Amino acid sequence: MKVAIFSQFQKKKPLASLEVLLDVLEKKKIEVVIEAAFYKGVSPSIKSEYNTFSTLDDSFDFLVSIGGDGTILRAITVVGDLNIPIVGINTGRLGFLATIQIEDIETAIHRILEKKYSISERSLLTIESSEDNSEINTCNFALNEIAVSRKNTTSMITVETELNGEYLTSYWSDGLIISTPTGSTGYSLSCGGPVITPDTTSLVLTPIAPHNLSARPLVIDDSTVITLKVDGREKKHLVSMDSRIATLSNRTTMTIKKAPFTIKMIVLNNETFLDTLRKKLLWGEDKRN
Repeated sequence: MKVAIFSQFQKKKPLASLEVLLDVLEKKKIEVVIEAAFYKGVSPSIKSEYNTFSTLDDSFDFLVSIGGDGTILRAITVVGDLNIPIVGINTGRLGFLATIQIEDIETAIHRILEKKYSISERSLLTIESSEDNSEINTCNFALNEIAVSRKNTTSMITVETELNGEYLTSYWSDGLIISTPTGSTGYSLSCGGPVITPDTTSLVLTPIAPHNLSARPLVIDDSTVITLKVDGREKKHLVSMDSRIATLSNRTTMTIKKAPFTIKMIVLNNETFLDTLRKKLLWGEDKRN
């Protein structure tokens, strides 16, 4: 068995989780390969030597992400369409995707090795732009959301929006979020969007601080092709793909749709999305419950 380890941090908490994880995997005699940049930062603190990777291939059985949900969003850029399952150890804050705590690492790894888990397939979004852009060309997909927003101004922008070639509306706002079900608990939620269960075949359009007050989040089928054009006082605007940002010229045509592949998240048999919602959003904490 071959396992990849990915992280962005060399801080105390991720390092402690890494040490526990390596100890468990070593006892099980599992081949471990660590992401090169992360390994360079932590190697002085690790007793043994390990192989590293900058890119992955399909020889890996699963990838362990150490950090928060943002780390998993980075991890998917190296997993891509390779169908390598991902499991997240949470050293961050909320952790809707990274749900394993440091005290549960050993138990979680044993359950994975014993096949006591299920796979949650998460849909992604892809973006194409009529303007050539290196950031988009390098990695044009996102697990949580693709969002357009204003750049160097406090003035709102206009986001002209079409669905399957039919005009929907022009949002006067700070921007527009197109969210997957996975991303519905992220940026979209903070802007008033609905929570959607991961297995739902939907997308959400959530305006960011809309000036046309009747504009509300819209749930659409995930087979919909979304076309956007931005206009405003500035000549350029921002496009974010999860945590990656590109700059495009106004009136550039952006086409956003569901990606042709999915990301596979490992879900242990004692976990459910509803249980995660209650824990992370503190549902049920009202004493009347």
